[in-house]
Amino acid sequence: MSPQRVFLLLTATRWFPVGLVVTVTTLLPIERGLTVAQTLSLASVMGLVVFALELPTGGTADAVGRRPMLVASAVVQVLAATTFLLAQSFWAFLVASALMGMFRALDSGPLEAWFVDAVHAKHPGADVDRTLAHQGTVLGVSIALGALVSGGLIWWHPFAAWSALALPYATYCVLAVVHLVMVIVLVREAPRRPADAATVVPVGRRRWRAAVRSTVASARQMPAVVASGLRLARDSRVLRGLLLVELFTATAMVVFESLQPVRMAELLGGEAQAAAVMGPVASVGWGTFALGAALCGLTSRRFGVARTAMASRVLNGLGAVWMGLAGGPGMLVVAYLVTYGLHGSSGPSYNALLHREARRDNRSTVLSLASMVGFASYAVASPALGWVAQTASTSLAMVLGGAFSVLGVLCFLPALRAERERGRRPVDEVDDVPQDAAAA
Repeated sequence: MSPQRVFLLLTATRWFPVGLVVTVTTLLPIERGLTVAQTLSLASVMGLVVFALELPTGGTADAVGRRPMLVASAVVQVLAATTFLLAQSFWAFLVASALMGMFRALDSGPLEAWFVDAVHAKHPGADVDRTLAHQGTVLGVSIALGALVSGGLIWWHPFAAWSALALPYATYCVLAVVHLVMVIVLVREAPRRPADAATVVPVGRRRWRAAVRSTVASARQMPAVVASGLRLARDSRVLRGLLLVELFTATAMVVFESLQPVRMAELLGGEAQAAAVMGPVASVGWGTFALGAALCGLTSRRFGVARTAMASRVLNGLGAVWMGLAGGPGMLVVAYLVTYGLHGSSGPSYNALLHREARRDNRSTVLSLASMVGFASYAVASPALGWVAQTASTSLAMVLGGAFSVLGVLCFLPALRAERERGRRPVDEVDDVPQDAAAA
């Protein structure tokens, strides 16, 4: 399969299971006795774990290879999903959240970096915003279908001894195993160091020992790779600004990912009722996410990648404010759909700006830096907004989170100036590049 097809297929198998639990992740702990503040603190734990592991895992992916990190992340996802399904106490959910944070850190960047490397092997420096927009569309459609199936599973509720919210998570565990198998089968990667043609290829045990020695030697390069990424962030004003954007974006994500189901449960009178409704709603929401991602590929050609990213992030934050001001379930759903569509349009353009600042030897590290900043902000914002929701109101917490996220647009200004200086060259090969680069 071509790199593009592998990239999009693994995006689907990675994110469809997430759609099954996109609303259940918040509601299941509350149903099992946790408070809203405790539940949002779980997200904080996940964020802190990601923050601690992002750079080491990103540096390892750059030094050792993308495939080992993808396999490791898929294994940890299976463990995290199973632990969350079986958890009955705050501490058990805490362990599940820590494992999920480890999975997110391992998963952050290697697949995308692997794909961009394949593109740049054939067309050095080519922008990949349109293909990333296609990925965003696949991601959105996958989660939309998963959320729709989740709502159906909750309505069906075939096992009376289980909570209605448990079946989507059990299905998630099974599909996480399927994704692991797909990664092992489909991802192929050239050695990080070309072998010397004069060297005799080892066989049997000698081959395995040679592979272990090569992996260890590559892993020793990880600190230098991480240091290279940090120096790049230090020396590049554009990259620093892009990383700071994530400090603000995370607060809006708390609103439409964690507080939205809580607010819906308040309006409908229970977690199970909210989960049943939010399944179809989240499905349509991720459909609008996919539409937003598709439109991003068009608007970035017309208005520029930086302008598209800036407009999407501002409107996304205002949408989160609108969600907080919505007074009924219907208006909340409408605001949620608009906000999620704008969320979908912001990701591909933002990542394309990151890739402009990265190189092959530090691409995963740069992506991990952005993810690390975002998760650190999420780890702080989630319990803070959870405290506001519990002590004041969920609506106030949503308004504050959305309003704060709008301020992040100022951090795009260096990237906007760099884009003006860079000049937009015609990019007509992006859609076809992955096919041409299949041999890479």
